[in-house]
Amino acid sequence: MNIKKAKKLLGLNVLVEINPELEIETACGSDLMSDVLAFSSSKTILLTGLTNIQVVRTAEMIDLKAVIFVRNKTPEQETIELAQKKGISLYKAPYSLFACCGLLYQAGVKPEPIKSFK
Repeated sequence: MNIKKAKKLLGLNVLVEINPELEIETACGSDLMSDVLAFSSSKTILLTGLTNIQVVRTAEMIDLKAVIFVRNKTPEQETIELAQKKGISLYKAPYSLFACCGLLYQAGVKPEPIKSFK
């Protein structure tokens, strides 16, 4: 699925859009940026209820190209500006984290693979 289709599916509002043709292979729904750092990969879209600048910094560290803020949350202007500077698309969705992840899953987006630690 690409971002253009996800926009339609989730009723996304654009905050920053870099590449509407970006392919999404997997999705990660989390408010714990430490989990995102530990378990996510670059072909993932991040869905979160957090709107602080650390979300964009986390996305940058693991080369995520798009973030969706759930429950119509809007980040501060500083966060939007950093995303634009770093080439990270930002969107907001009217649905909960659970609903957004469920809709993407139903449409064929896979969850992040579980990484086990021994």
